[in-house]
Amino acid sequence: MIIQDWTAEKAKAFGQQTLSFAHNLHERPLFTDAGLAEALEAYPRSRLGVFTMGEDPKDWTTWRKGSADHLSGAQLLEAALAGRIWLNLREANLYLKPYADLADEVFAEKEAMAPGLKTFKRDLGVLISSANAQVFYHLDVPLVSLWQVRGTKRVWVYPPKAPFVGEEALERIVLRESAEQFAFDPAWDAGAEEIELTPGRMATWAQNAPHRIENGPMLNVSLSMEFMTPRALLRANVIYANGVLRRRAGMAPRLADGVGPANLGKLVLARGAKALKLQTPHERVLPTTFRLDAARPGALLPA
Repeated sequence: MIIQDWTAEKAKAFGQQTLSFAHNLHERPLFTDAGLAEALEAYPRSRLGVFTMGEDPKDWTTWRKGSADHLSGAQLLEAALAGRIWLNLREANLYLKPYADLADEVFAEKEAMAPGLKTFKRDLGVLISSANAQVFYHLDVPLVSLWQVRGTKRVWVYPPKAPFVGEEALERIVLRESAEQFAFDPAWDAGAEEIELTPGRMATWAQNAPHRIENGPMLNVSLSMEFMTPRALLRANVIYANGVLRRRAGMAPRLADGVGPANLGKLVLARGAKALKLQTPHERVLPTTFRLDAARPGALLPA
């Protein structure tokens, strides 16, 4: 078993509550320096997310995108060790065979252990990040589990409701009108669940729950596994439909979970709106503002 402490209570609550598990993925050779350098070398460079950020957890606008086309896998790992960067290998399971096999293994176990769980739209991302790096306050549309492999990080998870995120803000994210990152009030920490992730720990939380992350003073390696379930996909479509109704019909719809006539009707509406392209996404596209310096690990040069 990959997860060491499944219980009936955790299996029932999986995908609906904030949960923490023990796992053994950190023991695998995929995550040695040599294994990570090999993954960075093989992963399509055009898909690699290279980011840096400021130190103030409120100032999410300091999240900047960079490039590293001229660095080898070993040099990228060295840059993460030396600098303040965040490397994101999104959908590594689509491009790297070892991670495709790992995703199949993990999700097969999840479905075997959690009654009725069916997962799809699976995205296993590899996160390699510098000491003291952070991810600003944000939320994800799919469900997420975060697996710590190397280093330590602290995660704050907030309820997916006002004031932590309002329904209209959630609609803008699902409609891709705004970024997943948005304004954070430190006072909200009082309402958060705080989790310390060490190698061999995994956390998961309710769909759309805002969260933020701070690394400890060492290189961090984590796996971010995003996925959908029928229930999660229904919720995403209900939020989408609410956004359409608010914009196209001047209505003030409310978000409610569950499978019922109203939500099933919104599912049909959302699918129809997408097919007719009634909403044009205006995604925030970050410009490339820096590039990693091959000669000085961790140094940033103008793009």
